[in-house]
Amino acid sequence: MSYIDKIKKIQNEINQISVNTNLVIVTKNQDHNVINTLVDAGYNHFGENRIQTATKKWGYIISSTKSINLHLIGPIQSNKAKEAHRIFNYIHSLENEKVAKIFADLDANGPKKSKYFIQVNIGDEPQKSGVKLEHASNFINFCVNELKLNILGLMCIPPANCNPEQYFIKLRELNKLHGLKELSMGMSSDYHLALKNGATYIRIGSAIFN
Repeated sequence: MSYIDKIKKIQNEINQISVNTNLVIVTKNQDHNVINTLVDAGYNHFGENRIQTATKKWGYIISSTKSINLHLIGPIQSNKAKEAHRIFNYIHSLENEKVAKIFADLDANGPKKSKYFIQVNIGDEPQKSGVKLEHASNFINFCVNELKLNILGLMCIPPANCNPEQYFIKLRELNKLHGLKELSMGMSSDYHLALKNGATYIRIGSAIFN
């Protein structure tokens, strides 16, 4: 089965559960030929986890194809925040005040306003990015009320080798508590459960390309 056929299959699965869920095709390991084929086929939501790599791969395409929505799904260092803001439409990995303040300044003083998800370290794993669950509400309120960022919702990556549903439920409830509308959760191994629990953006790579 070709990767286009796999995308169609996943999209059909999404449509059977939700009409409000966006498929973000993760192209972090794909070359220009694959990307151009996907763009020519009409797909327009793509995920990358490295800012510099995304700039090299997507710079020209974005400048010539205005309908592309590029999603940053990897960590952000403060010295890369300006470039991330320039090239990405959606940031799924906002997690600290320093970067949030940089984005707020860029939003206020530039021609572009980005869309943000706050990444929550939902399993309290020391090796993973994301604001700790016990600090999440304060950080959400800071970003929304003080910085006036366009926070769409929350994002998480559940711990591996366990049932992710309990974590999806926890994130959904926190999202609801703060009146946020979007949920970025679900990857190749668990997107069915994420859809069941209200995901509005799912991030799929290996289920398409492997």
